[in-house]
Amino acid sequence: MITIKDIAKAAGVSPASVSRVINNGPKVGSKTRERIKTIMQEMGYQPNVHAQALNTQQNEAIGIVLADLTDPFFAAMAHGIEQVASRKNVQIFMNSGAFKQHTEMKAIETLREHRYTNMVVNSAALSDDQLIKFAESIPGFVLLNRYIEKIKSRCVWLDEYMCGHMMAQHIGEKGHKQMAVLLTDEIRPNTQERLRGMVDYFTAQDITLPDTNIEYSYASYEGGEIAVQNLLAKGINFTALLCYNDAMAVGAISMFKAHGLRVPEDISVIGCDNLILAKCSIPKLTTINVPIEQMAKKAAELSLKLAKPRLEQNIIEEQKFTPSLVERGTVKDIT
Repeated sequence: MITIKDIAKAAGVSPASVSRVINNGPKVGSKTRERIKTIMQEMGYQPNVHAQALNTQQNEAIGIVLADLTDPFFAAMAHGIEQVASRKNVQIFMNSGAFKQHTEMKAIETLREHRYTNMVVNSAALSDDQLIKFAESIPGFVLLNRYIEKIKSRCVWLDEYMCGHMMAQHIGEKGHKQMAVLLTDEIRPNTQERLRGMVDYFTAQDITLPDTNIEYSYASYEGGEIAVQNLLAKGINFTALLCYNDAMAVGAISMFKAHGLRVPEDISVIGCDNLILAKCSIPKLTTINVPIEQMAKKAAELSLKLAKPRLEQNIIEEQKFTPSLVERGTVKDIT
């Protein structure tokens, strides 16, 4: 396939000059412009209509950066954004940050280079300061599932503290005193808030949660299996397990079964997210519902509004979402 670089080489000019000709930009002489057009015709070059529209800002589009494109949680995010884009008749371009700082940075920079003024970013690795700088330079920049006070009008976020507190309260009200917790260090801002919510409830109820009872792993099915293996290897006694998300919880249940432990008869388990995994688990998983699809819709709508500067001053309401308990069959009442 013929590229801009091929045209530039044949014409003896830079790729930037070819790009200017394609997009009817300035700074290219008439003779050079005609020569480039002739070579493009002779070589059969066909411009990328989508990229051309973006470069000339003729087509409204939403750039999306998610931490993971395979996990059901992030798939629900993508679906929510896609619904808004479809309704508003705008295109989307999606990329993954892969829980890595340099990958997230590159993904956002690439979108900015292609002049995306609407951008929904789910960042797990970038610092608050880095994200604030992006928000200050990109008109429609919205941060999804994370809260930063300085750019709170651009954040669509979940009360993570309440997620942890609800999990702990439900387990505590069922009479459990010996707890273990599975967390992930991949998404630190969310993890820290959930743990804070758990610890505050346990402290108020005079329930001790030793550091040895907290296991960190990947936020996945396999991560849950590994974390439970580590807990059992320590010989820790616990009657209830609080998991960062449903994937870890279902992996934990699988590993308990492999060790001859029954859920909830021997060990109670609670997750967080309320994704399809929770409904398919055997037994069905008690969990905390996170309205992630609704959050993603709100983020997309907010991005499209913020990209229109005259409307930004009117968008001052808080974009915080609240979790809720979904009680099923993995927590035993031992009161």
